Amino acid sequence: MIAPALSRGEIVVCDRFADSTLAYQGFGRGIALDTIERLNEIATGGLQPHLTVLLDLPATDGLARAGEGGVSDRFERETLDFHERVRAGYRTLANREPERWLVIDASQPSEAVTEQIWQRLEPMLQPSPQDAS
Repeated sequence: MIAPALSRGEIVVCDRFADSTLAYQGFGRGIALDTIERLNEIATGGLQPHLTVLLDLPATDGLARAGEGGVSDRFERETLDFHERVRAGYRTLANREPERWLVIDASQPSEAVTEQIWQRLEPMLQPSPQDAS
């Protein structure tokens, strides 16, 4: 779905992509990162997002927010240690490619979080000079 949409010039927004597999399966579950990276390469055809937004919270805060909905999935039932490894994994990935990642302190008011995302995203949505011709 993603590649055809991109080939049509559409903007694609995903709530999870290959980095999530690395964070949860690699850092969280301890599966070899190089194995997951190879599988991600095959599964995505090498596709990489232009921007990845990490809404960063301490694991305890994230779990508390997730629990507010009253329904927990298999990840939310994992140990705090697992979630701390996942968070550390996401932060490691963000540090590897800071130009592709926007790490936001998600403990801020939602308006502040939205503004920070928009500041980074808006210039990416502007047509390039080649598009004008």
